[in-house]
Amino acid sequence: MNKYMILMLVCTAFSAVSQILLKQSANRQHASPLKEYLNWRVIVAYGIFGTVLLANTYAYTQVDLKYGPVLDTLTYVFVLFFSWLILKEKITRGKLIGNLIIVAGVLIYTLP
Repeated sequence: MNKYMILMLVCTAFSAVSQILLKQSANRQHASPLKEYLNWRVIVAYGIFGTVLLANTYAYTQVDLKYGPVLDTLTYVFVLFFSWLILKEKITRGKLIGNLIIVAGVLIYTLP
């Protein structure tokens, strides 16, 4: 695993963090529709999305194309973990099985 693949993996984790921020914002009551979209969680989340987009675009120039989408699918695993850790959501059997299938698919796809 080279440094660009690690960059893509870190970007995947940050992408999951931004999704958690958006969900936190969606779960809150806002005084107006404008404040619903212009609060720090939404602004930071979209800033992270933009930064991740630029970093992944750069990393794709240095990584075999077949590995990019595989690393991106790990976002689901990070979202499950961060939802449990930060949002205190329960990990249901369905979520766990779905994520295990994703991890199995990633492992099978990346085997030589």
